Amino acid sequence: MTEYEKIYQFENLYRAYKMAARCKRTKTEVIEFELNLAENLWKLHDELEGRRYQTPPYHHFMIYDPKKREIQALSFRGRVVQHSLCDNVLKPYFENRLIYDCAACRENKGTHFAMRRLNGFLQEFYKANGTKGYFLKCDVRKYFDSIDHEALKYLLRRFPDKEVLAFLYQIIDSYNADTGKGLPMGNQSSQWFALYYLDKVDRLIKEKYKIKYYTRYMDDLILLHEDKEHLKACLAEIREFAAQTLKLELNEKTQIFPVSEGVDYLGWRFYLTDTGKVIRRLRTSNKRRFKRRLRAFKEKYRSGEMDFEAIKRSLASYDGHLKHGHTWKLKAKIYEIFVLTKAPKGETTDITGEKPAVE
Repeated sequence: MTEYEKIYQFENLYRAYKMAARCKRTKTEVIEFELNLAENLWKLHDELEGRRYQTPPYHHFMIYDPKKREIQALSFRGRVVQHSLCDNVLKPYFENRLIYDCAACRENKGTHFAMRRLNGFLQEFYKANGTKGYFLKCDVRKYFDSIDHEALKYLLRRFPDKEVLAFLYQIIDSYNADTGKGLPMGNQSSQWFALYYLDKVDRLIKEKYKIKYYTRYMDDLILLHEDKEHLKACLAEIREFAAQTLKLELNEKTQIFPVSEGVDYLGWRFYLTDTGKVIRRLRTSNKRRFKRRLRAFKEKYRSGEMDFEAIKRSLASYDGHLKHGHTWKLKAKIYEIFVLTKAPKGETTDITGEKPAVE
């Protein structure tokens, strides 16, 4: 079986449908697809087998958390194909080529993996250098919007199955073909393309500059080294390679800082203490966002827009995130004044819901 044939094998399409439908079974387009599930999957199979499948148009919507961003997404039918392509072809191919410390959409290599790696690197760095050293933080300006189609195709040119390669080129050109720039953020394939796009930067850092303590989460790069001049030389070459070969520009967040100031990474600031302990504090902007969300919960509860159980579910997800840092004092301070009040009856309840009171 060729790599391309794996995409349209019926068993793979069925597994892809189940993955695409996960947590979305109540969506109208998913229900409609499931009404004639076998027929729809066989139709996809026949189109892919006959090389007639074309990536459908994208629909656009905005998200506002953690920041305002436009998402470009495919229909459910298109997402099934994306899952089959990525799970059966792209994932095995890229996993064997990406460095260990490249994190994001890889299995068991999400944000918590990247945070643990940086934590460990800081501890190892302390044993060799104490708190005297520097870190280089690199961030790409509008990364997904800036990825160059021709540069990406050139990086993918050695893909062993030429039919899959042609299919990948068609997916790349299905978005912003007029400008030749950008990847749709809602595509699963875009996540893999974006990870691989900076692979040569990873190689430059690890193989030429021998940076032992290095981690990358998509386009967010952290390099630790005791020599500031070494990091300056590395940054100069990264900047030149990104501009000349990848057509990317590093943004104003790209700077070299003393390790003693704390490392800003994935919404947290990692502080290395004089004893070698690593303290994780929530980034100031994330604290403000958390407080704004709590104020919004209070207003929605007061107006009846949200009930107490819905708020508890939302807060549980926040608690799950906060437990990965040193946030006990932060939570105690914020939750101490978090009181929900029902406007009509003047009912109040604390966050646990155990001791309701009447004003």
